[in-house]
Parts: sequence; C-alpha cells; structure tokens
Amino acid sequence: VSQADCYVSLWLPTATCEKSRTKTVRNSNNPVWNETFYFRIQSQVKNVLELTVYDEDFATPDDHLLCALFDTAKLPIERTVVLYFKPSPNVRAIKQLKQSRNHSGPHETIATNGVLVCRELCCLEVEVAEKMKQKSKKELSLTVKGSFEGTQDITLGPNGVVNPSCPTKFHYIKYAEPTLDVMLPKKRRYHPVSLSGLSDGVIMSVSQGSGSGKRGVLILNIYVWFYLSNCSCHQDLDMRFGFDLCSEERAFLGKRKRYVASALKTVFHLPQELQDQEVPVVAIITTGGGLKSMTGLYGSLMGLKKLNLLDCVTYISGLSGTTWTMANLYRDAYWSQKDLDSHIGEAQKQATKCKMGCFSMDRMKYYNKQLCQRKEEGYRTSFIDLWGLMIEYLLNDGKDPHKLSEQQEALCDGQNPLPIYVAVSVRDSYSTNDFKEWVEFTPYEVGLLKYGAFVRTENFGSEFFMGRLLKKLPESRICYLQGMWSSIFSVNLLQIWGLSHNSEDFWKRWTQDRIEEVDEDPVLPTRPHELRTRMYTPPGPLSSALRGALTDRFSVAQHHNFLKGYQLHNNYMENEHFCQWKDTVLDSRPNQLVQNPDQLGMIDAGFFINTSSAPLLRPQREVDVIIYLSYTTGSHTSSLDKACKYYSEQKIPFPKISLTDEDKKNLKECYLFHDSDLPGCPIVIFLPLVNDTFQEYKAPGVKRCCSEMEGGQLDLTSCCSPYCMFSVRYTDDNYRKLLNLSEYNILNNSQMIMQALQIAMQRRRQ
Repeated sequence: VSQADCYVSLWLPTATCEKSRTKTVRNSNNPVWNETFYFRIQSQVKNVLELTVYDEDFATPDDHLLCALFDTAKLPIERTVVLYFKPSPNVRAIKQLKQSRNHSGPHETIATNGVLVCRELCCLEVEVAEKMKQKSKKELSLTVKGSFEGTQDITLGPNGVVNPSCPTKFHYIKYAEPTLDVMLPKKRRYHPVSLSGLSDGVIMSVSQGSGSGKRGVLILNIYVWFYLSNCSCHQDLDMRFGFDLCSEERAFLGKRKRYVASALKTVFHLPQELQDQEVPVVAIITTGGGLKSMTGLYGSLMGLKKLNLLDCVTYISGLSGTTWTMANLYRDAYWSQKDLDSHIGEAQKQATKCKMGCFSMDRMKYYNKQLCQRKEEGYRTSFIDLWGLMIEYLLNDGKDPHKLSEQQEALCDGQNPLPIYVAVSVRDSYSTNDFKEWVEFTPYEVGLLKYGAFVRTENFGSEFFMGRLLKKLPESRICYLQGMWSSIFSVNLLQIWGLSHNSEDFWKRWTQDRIEEVDEDPVLPTRPHELRTRMYTPPGPLSSALRGALTDRFSVAQHHNFLKGYQLHNNYMENEHFCQWKDTVLDSRPNQLVQNPDQLGMIDAGFFINTSSAPLLRPQREVDVIIYLSYTTGSHTSSLDKACKYYSEQKIPFPKISLTDEDKKNLKECYLFHDSDLPGCPIVIFLPLVNDTFQEYKAPGVKRCCSEMEGGQLDLTSCCSPYCMFSVRYTDDNYRKLLNLSEYNILNNSQMIMQALQIAMQRRRQ
C-alpha cells in the first residue's frame, strides 16, 4: 500500500470565492507544510474557515479524508492558535495549522437583520473590442467567480454581438477580491485579471492609446476595458429584510378588525363593539389530503358561514389540497361576504368530471407549449411544473390566468381572511427531517421564516443577488405554485422508511458524516455566538451512494434563490428569531447553510408535518385561536402530535395535546386544547373529519329517518375508500356526502368554537 499524497484545501467563502491549497507532500504519512495564506474578512459576518485534507490521486478523484471547521471569531487579535487533529488512520502525523488575524482593511457599510448580512455590492462593466478587425468570428468567455452572472460569452468579428452602449456587467461583493478570467475557447487558454486594486471609475494602468481615456488590458489582439461602480445603497434593496409583518399586512389587519369586531358583537350579542386591542385573532389551519381536503374545506367554511363565524377569522392557511380551495375562492374579491353555493357547485363540477382528457394529445401539446414558454421566461422547469398544469386541468375548464399577487384585491378592504400558503424548502442529499425550512406565500410577499427575508409576491421566481433584483421574470401563474404546494412526487425512500418505522436513525448511522471535536492550543473560551471547532469525516463511496439513493426525490419545484449572495451574521446563532425555527443539521455549518445552489428546492409541507400552522405561530401575528381542520387520510392525531412535539422542541408556545387511547381509537368531532399558564399560547380547536353523530343526524338535533340513513354512511378510512388521497374523481353522491359531513361537524360543535372565542376575548381584556 502506497503512502499518502496529502494536501490541504482552505476555503473561506465569506472572504473569497476561490479555494486555496497547499502543495502536495508525496509519499508521506507525516506531511509537513509551512505555507501562509491571507484572508481579509468582515468581522460582523460569520467567517468559518474550512480546512480540508485530501489524498491526491491522478487516476481517480482525490480522496476526501476530513474537513475541520474553525470559527475565526474565536481568534484573539494578533494571536496565534494551533489546531490539532488526526486526518486518517493511515496518516499517523498530527496536523498543526496556525491562524492569525490583524485589524486592517477598508471600512465597509453593511445592512443586517441579525441573521443575514447584506454587504456592499459593486458592478463591473466590461467592454471588449479587437485591436485589428478580423474577418472571422472570435469567441471568448468572461468569468468572475462569485459574481451573480458567473460566466458570460461574447462573440467578436463580422457578426459579433458586442454593443458598446450595453457593456457586459458583473455584480459581486465589493471586497471579495475576485479575478476576471478571459477565456479563448479555441486556444484553450485563459488570462486572469486581478480586480482587487480597482477603485470606482478607474480600473487599469494599460490604456488603448493616447487621449482615448479608456483603461484596460490587451490580450492576444483583444482589448478588454473596465469600469467599476457601486450599486445602489442598502436602503434601495428590492426585498424586505426583517421579522416584522409587512406594511400591507399590518394595514390589512387594521381593516379586518372592523369585520371581526362587528361579527363578534352579532354572535355574542355584545352591547358594543370591541376595542381594537380586545379583538382576538382567529386563524384556520388545515391538513392536506388531495381532493378530500379540498372538498372538506368547502364544507367547513360553509358551516362557519352559517354560524356567522367566518367574519371572525383573520387568517386561513393551507397546504396540499386545501390550497386548491383557497386559490379558487380568492378569485372572487368578496367571496366570504357572499353565499358559497356557487363556488361549491363549480367545485363539484370539477371534482366529478372525467379526468381522462388530462392525457389527451391536445392537452399534451398544451403542456409542452406552456413548459417551453415558462423555460423561455427564465424558469427552470421540472416535473412539478407539469403536475401544476395537470392540476389546472383537474380544477378548471380551461387555462387559469390567475396569479397569487392578484389576490390582494380580495384583501383591499379587509373583507376576507388573509390567505397563507405553506411549503418547505429542502436540500439535495438530505432527508426532510434533517433539512427543511418553512416558506410562506401570501398575496403580498413570499419569505423564509428563519431568515426574515421576504420578496414581493410578483417578484418571486425572479433572480436576486445580495437583495437586489437583477433579472425580473414574469410572475408564475398560480397553477405552477399549486403544483409545488401539493406535490405527491417529492417523496424519497427515506421518507417512506420513516412512515413505516417512525425513525431514520438506522440509515443515518451508515450515511452521515462523523463529527469530532478538535483540540486547540491555547484552549479558547467559547462565547455564546461562537461555534465549536469540529472535524467532519465524510462517509465512504458506498455510504455516499446509499445516502444519495435514499434522499433522492423524484422531482422538486425549482425557483431562483432570492437569498443568493447573502451571508450570515456573526451572532446569528443567538438571534431569537432564527432560533425559533433552527431545526436543521446545517444550522451550525454556515458555509453550507447559505452558500447554497442558485435554486431553492421546495416541496409540499405535508412531507414534514401535515399541517399549515407554522406561519401562524410567528409571534408577530399574535394568533389567539386556531381552528385546526384535519382532513388527512391517515391518523388525524399523528400530525397534531408531531406538531405539538415539534413546537415544544422549538420552544414555540402551543398547548399540550392530551388524548386518551380510547379517544385516539374513537375520535370525537371536536376537542379544545389551551394552556392558560403559557404566555402567548393559542387556544386550539381540533376538528378531525370523522363520521360520528352524522351517521344518525342529518343536521344538529335533527335525526335521520330510515330512508335518509344512507346519506350518513361514508367510508373515510379503508384502503378501498372513494376518498383516498390519490382519488381525483368523486361521484356526485360521494362529493355531497363529504361536503355535508364537514359542514355538519362545524355546526354540531358550534358551542365549543364559541367557548374558545369567549376565552380569547377574556384574555384580550385582561
């Protein structure tokens, strides 16, 4: 067995996009390096230096032995720290890596919300021309690593596309010190040009000629001229940077309180309307379940409407099939102020129609045309987009032109509850339990809860860099979002294993990185915001392949990542807003957490916890009462128990769920949970879709006669149930039965709902 050929790779992505490396020490199990590397860092950013040891191999990819992560915030000024770690069993030497830091460098103005950091951005304009005109075309590529644009191709010659009035532009972090690589493909040569010495308006010392005023370099008969400028200031960011509610939602809440106060006065016969601070915030949350959840939500809303309680609701959130109901209702700007019969009749028409036309040749041509158009607009298409077009056919007679931002019209006077659609962001090679981040969609904005980063809904899908909108794309039609919100195609093998075994620990033992603490000399005191120095040993090739097979999803919705370019604040791990949603294996690995791909991968939130409750538990929304509508095909208590456990672990106020084994076996129609001793804890009214007293009663207090007993018979749970999750067509009779059941369960438990509202009003008065 030959000895190791080791080298060390150094990566500090917050300082530079380039990876540095030492020389290779060949045929040595005790390699020694004596090399110095310098990085200029922004001290308010979380700078984690990755020291990766490789065994070089000419025939195969280099073996990744280990990776040590060191938080540079731990370095005392002008002090040296030595790290000791053992790379591999076959490398017997102990490695010693010295790091030092000084306090020099230009001042930089940053913007931060305590989690993300927006750094200064500059724009490099590049103009290219030939010294002597050539008859043949000449192609070259310009690359600035770490920039928004990355690589851009230019054609010179008779049919060249260079336009001096529109130079090639690159946007990058001002102090990242990148290089401009000029590649001549046919010559297979590239010429790096350092950009570190550039200042605004003045670039290079090589000029085209006397009196020209243009600065640049001459590369193989090609002039490359530069001009550097600062981008707009931080106040001009194109995305919202904070954890508060947006101004539009705050304005909506002020208007909605008038509807809620008036409705509560009518329902409870109050002598006068409540003051603004006395008005409770009531939210509807739902579970997914395909066509069953879509139909069930129509029935539940109809029941609340008949009780005059729909105007008491401020928020309604959905995932999976309930988003179909919400998207259809919010086409009508005043839907909750009208009778719902017309909406329900249209939904019945779509639910009961034959779906075979979904696969007709004309429809296939339509799908192809729409996907091609979407790709031309700048989106990356996937099977989820095709699924969205199929949903469009399942729920409509023709093309649905509606967009999510257009639902603002249904909120302009506070006349309807604010809709919130929920998804989760995931990463390749990680199970949903290991990595998921909550994403909320409203008619106003789309955002990731953990980072306090939000973009205007009409700009979601466009390309951002460091908070600036650099490439505007047309807003997606809502059918594409429905494909993402209700995708059944984003499951992976590990998810299926978890459903059957309730744990992924067996596979994690074989496929995850091994983590060890690294010794330091001197031992550095750790402050709360500093990360421990750790060594990660990757799994072997077989384990990596197994991990890929287990975590690979059939298809994931892809959208341009609006967090691109952002870095994490040095104290992000101590930020209370971040900690509220900190629940992934990458939270303590900032380089991997934000140095993510250009695309955000998003899936149906039902693949994590089948509930749309997360956005409503943001403390800024101050929700007092949650009406929890469960339409799931499986266990109704499973998602509730998981949600309760999850929020307890995240220290998010949520009442304890106490159900006896008998209750779980034979669920009642309604439960009320509240915890008066836990500040900020909402009251939860749990309404599982069960067929209990509806079998004998067609309306509250009205018994069925013998001829009406069939109307109360619904098979909701068996494997042959017409209401299974994958069913896409109901008979008229099955649709009406399900609709009537969900309406009845609301009406029959009106007293418990009103009890919860009374408790909430009493709390508000205190």
